[in-house]
Amino acid sequence: MRLTFVKTLVELAQTDQRIVLLTADLGYSALEPFKDQLADRFINVGVAEQNMVGVATGLAEAGFIPFVYSIVTFASLRPYEFIRNGPIAHNLPVRIAGVGGGMEYSHNGLTHFGVEDIGVMRTQPGISIFAPADAQQTETILRSTYMLEGPVYYRLGKDDRTIVPGLEGSFELGKAQILTEGSDCLIVSMGAVSNETAAAVVELQKSNISVTHAVLATINPPPDEGFTSLLGHYPYIFTVEAHYVSGGLGSLVSEIIADNALKTRLTRIGLNKTPDSITGDQAFLYDRYGLSPRAIAKKVVDTVKLSRVTC
Repeated sequence: MRLTFVKTLVELAQTDQRIVLLTADLGYSALEPFKDQLADRFINVGVAEQNMVGVATGLAEAGFIPFVYSIVTFASLRPYEFIRNGPIAHNLPVRIAGVGGGMEYSHNGLTHFGVEDIGVMRTQPGISIFAPADAQQTETILRSTYMLEGPVYYRLGKDDRTIVPGLEGSFELGKAQILTEGSDCLIVSMGAVSNETAAAVVELQKSNISVTHAVLATINPPPDEGFTSLLGHYPYIFTVEAHYVSGGLGSLVSEIIADNALKTRLTRIGLNKTPDSITGDQAFLYDRYGLSPRAIAKKVVDTVKLSRVTC
């Protein structure tokens, strides 16, 4: 998604002179198109993420629309206080791009895993949060939201090649995108793991479980009443996210269910514990932490079929 993000940002910046891009000495083999074409609006602050947000806050106060770019943990956690006290407190249009959501920087280990960023950001009601599922949706979201009032956090993946089947880049602010429709259960996925979720839905069809699969890219502000209505139609709901089950998509859906007294059973699929020191590629880690298509499908089958038996 990152290459698509930068390509789209270049196109937007060529027509909007207010757009500035900042990085903390990261983004090599990704940010060069912006640097080469718009060098006077590209700033590398060095390894200083807090200062990067501080500079961006000043630029936003001066009338610019600054984008700051880094790996998810360095974009969301390291400068968190600066984000809170700067663009959020003053409602300034700083755009934060966190790259590598989930475990995409797999071999780098926990320091580079973005598995709590949505939860951390979502505690602040004053920042909009978007988590595209693939490169095509990344472009749509960026074009649709870069002019929003106040700060924005984008949770981006590294992969520009994998396209979630059926999504076709669609996005509408505050709404979920429906990829498949079924009657037995609803699966809501967030971010790049939506591709694994889509593969799991294919497996579930072989088990005679009829699934509605919805991709939710708007995390904050919470999705609209249409999403609440969607949740109310299904006896079983599953959330899938490359994130801790606390604080992220699963927590968001739990809150909506509780606030609206919906009669449904929710199962949250994500990380339940802190990752250990064992690393490997992303597919290996997804399988290890229950996010592979096989693991997602098994969780759904076990939950739905067990409930049918006990009923």
